[in-house]
Amino acid sequence: MSTVRQIAKEVGVSIATVSRVLNNHPSVSDEVREKVLAAVNGHRYVSNIGKRETLNIAYVYTGESSLGSPFDTAVLEGVYNALADSNLNLMVLDLRRTRRSGEAYSQMFQRLGVRGALLRTTAGSRHVCDAIADQQYPAVVVGSRWEGSRLPCISSESRASSREAVNHLTGLGHRQIGICTNVVEDSDHTERLLGYSEALQDHGLDFDERLVLRVPATGSGGGQVIRRLMTALDRPTAIYITDPITAVGAMHEARKMSLRIPEDLSIVGFDDTEMRHMVLPTMTAVCQNAIELGNIAFQCLAQLVEGQSSPTVTPSASWLEVHGSTGPPTEGS
Repeated sequence: MSTVRQIAKEVGVSIATVSRVLNNHPSVSDEVREKVLAAVNGHRYVSNIGKRETLNIAYVYTGESSLGSPFDTAVLEGVYNALADSNLNLMVLDLRRTRRSGEAYSQMFQRLGVRGALLRTTAGSRHVCDAIADQQYPAVVVGSRWEGSRLPCISSESRASSREAVNHLTGLGHRQIGICTNVVEDSDHTERLLGYSEALQDHGLDFDERLVLRVPATGSGGGQVIRRLMTALDRPTAIYITDPITAVGAMHEARKMSLRIPEDLSIVGFDDTEMRHMVLPTMTAVCQNAIELGNIAFQCLAQLVEGQSSPTVTPSASWLEVHGSTGPPTEGS
């Protein structure tokens, strides 16, 4: 394992200068700081501050936290299960609270004894992932992917199954089909919206922006969807809701309003776990195995932490399960 002395010699600075960089001291120039950090990251050096602290990986939110979501809960379960066969520990970080002013991401990770990061990001915070890639710190993106990403991305492909879901609805006779997606833009929900749009094209149906609802990914957001639909003059007979909690919230609100599912409204949801089986009727849903994604993400990060090259990652498949929340439209619905 490399030492501070070796890093100092390689960069051509003093041991004290390396120490100042590692401790985010302001007296080091940006040029020297970048050279030292490049050497530190290249050698996968971690400060010797105690074994417990230097055997951490972190589940990191680059923007708004979604820790309470079914997806994150399932991913963390997959990560935790995989930890049993390693000597690594897991911590959860919110960069908005954890990162000091002017501190490089690699410095922050070094300070906290984090050897690698699992990144949860949205479209608005991808620049953080790019910065971490620039600093050559071991990191893997979980639950998102985009063209040009320089980090491994672990996610499910949901565009094709979303298209299949909407084709299922058109096959039942629905022609006025809405979609509800997250108000926070990310690659997964964008992908599902594309699948919806493609299915409409398959059947010669126009894409109508008025049928696209964007709400927070919460149970109350699902309730909001149903209330908005019920007050619409030309409401859809079916809707695809691309978030699990939102879909379950919509189904609960429908029951409160004595709205019959699927007779009055067919609902296709999305499911990361087993939530489709926790509502009545059982929810037709596009499904993904988020626990498996967490396991794969950990295995990928563990390779990077050990200094191995970045593995080739293929998106996992999602699938459509048809249950009781979808049926043919009824006359007058």
